[in-house]
Amino acid sequence: MASTNLSRLSSSSSTSSIQKLRLLCPSHTSSNPAIPRPSPSSKTLLKPLLSINNSRNSSVTVSSKNPISDFISSGANYPDDRFFDSDKPREECGVVGIYGDPEASRLCYLALHALQHRGQEGAGIVTVNGGVLQSITGVGLVSDVFNETKLDQLPGDSAIGHVRYSTAGSSMLKNVQPFVAGYRFGSVGVAHNGNLVNYKALRAKLEDNGSIFNTSSDTEVVLHLIAISKARPFFLRIVDACEKLEGAYSLVFLTEDKLVAVRDPFGFRPLVMGRRSNGAVVFASETCALDLIEATYEREVRPGEVVVVDKDGVQSFCLMSHPEPKQCIFEHIYFAMPNSVVFGRSVYESRRMFGEILATGSPVDCDVVIAVPDSGVVAALGYAAKAGVPFQQGLIRSHYVGRTFIEPSQKIRDFGVKLKLAPVRGVLEGKRVVVVDDSIVRGTTSSKIVRLIKEAGAKEVHMRIASPPIIGSCYYGVDTPSSEELISNRMSVDQIKEFIGSDSLAFLPMDSLKKLMGDDSRNYCYACFSGKYPVEPGEIKVKRVGDFVDDGLNGSIDSIDGGWVQGPRIQKVEKVADFR
Repeated sequence: MASTNLSRLSSSSSTSSIQKLRLLCPSHTSSNPAIPRPSPSSKTLLKPLLSINNSRNSSVTVSSKNPISDFISSGANYPDDRFFDSDKPREECGVVGIYGDPEASRLCYLALHALQHRGQEGAGIVTVNGGVLQSITGVGLVSDVFNETKLDQLPGDSAIGHVRYSTAGSSMLKNVQPFVAGYRFGSVGVAHNGNLVNYKALRAKLEDNGSIFNTSSDTEVVLHLIAISKARPFFLRIVDACEKLEGAYSLVFLTEDKLVAVRDPFGFRPLVMGRRSNGAVVFASETCALDLIEATYEREVRPGEVVVVDKDGVQSFCLMSHPEPKQCIFEHIYFAMPNSVVFGRSVYESRRMFGEILATGSPVDCDVVIAVPDSGVVAALGYAAKAGVPFQQGLIRSHYVGRTFIEPSQKIRDFGVKLKLAPVRGVLEGKRVVVVDDSIVRGTTSSKIVRLIKEAGAKEVHMRIASPPIIGSCYYGVDTPSSEELISNRMSVDQIKEFIGSDSLAFLPMDSLKKLMGDDSRNYCYACFSGKYPVEPGEIKVKRVGDFVDDGLNGSIDSIDGGWVQGPRIQKVEKVADFR
């Protein structure tokens, strides 16, 4: 990565260094007026009605020092992937930042609800009140972690929040973000969406120099790099730290008087900026979070941009000169909510067009089109409309699937899928059925779904997949299996069709996907479909299938390490233009 070398600027040259930063990205400079400090009369949302119950596994800290606890409750219940859709890439994380609203913690809580699909293992909020950062984190869903009483313990007009699915580090309470740490010039909180591909090397170097780590998360490295930086003022410490990072990161930082948002130079993970009617500035991973708290979308945080919000207003700086963006295409295929706008495009429209392309390029005589809910619904609507065939709800998803089940002694075949999806015999019986899903990863769930539909009386089952075949693991914040476990990396389309038991199978062609993206197609990362990586993932590990569902909560560190496999030593690195 090209560097601005700002980390070597001393405090005496901070004014000139800020000017240099601004000059690097003149088009990013914001003309927004200063943000008014909130008053009691400021228009805010009413307090949400929350159940008052003690959430399990939460950590409440009121401190300017590191609140990360090693405590893990022994009475916790954690998800068992046997009963969930383990044959999908896992959503990464979601982040929120709010500056200038007297109900910042409650708005942050609601925004995290809107981003719950991006992570269900843990949630946390940090606010600043009276110059002190206050933190509450916990394991579980947002509604498990927070209630009215806990939000009352988070006063202040600025906040950051995080929902988590682990991509680096285990799912212990101490790894739940945001992290807060104190250093000699104050305190800082951070929430991170992404994954650092040079995390191990950075951590080893820091530990060699005496740093002590409390977690196994790659995000903690960022705090250490900030603490040891000699740059001034604070946001230049962030610049200094981020210059050393490689991989994907959309970050929000909170200090005693500032909210800072940063996006990596490739822009792998999304981060948007909005504003509420009272002037409060909001950052979030998706626009659906802005919609819920009545914030108006303004723009994306640009790749390689640092946005600083304080009492003087909004200022935009360039982190470093950056290559062309490589935004994650899977946000449009699976991760993001359909009502979000991601990378400047409507997710709903993208998925609808994926379905239309499948109907045009891979037609088949059929009587009904159904979706694998919920992620396949919009593409199925597009397929049905283009094919002129009725769309019906042939699979009903249960939204009340709990975290643990007692299976009868006489084993039920495909128990997990049947708990989650129920076929509608009246829709399927005697019909030629097209089933639209967003992706196939290992193929195990797809084979069970095909069998379920045929057992409900379907005459034929034709699978249509609204993405190209996945042949490579993701190293930029998405939890995917190792390449050898990806069915499309081991089998041809015909072999996969035989494996899952469908009458036909077709994927979205890669060239059609790029054509749909138009002039922006070169700005997306297709590594999971092509095996060509914009940033070399030499040291990253990826999970094996089914290993350590609880990410080591009930095992030793040695056993956790044994559940990972080394990423391939030789990777194809996509060459990208470096605009300097």
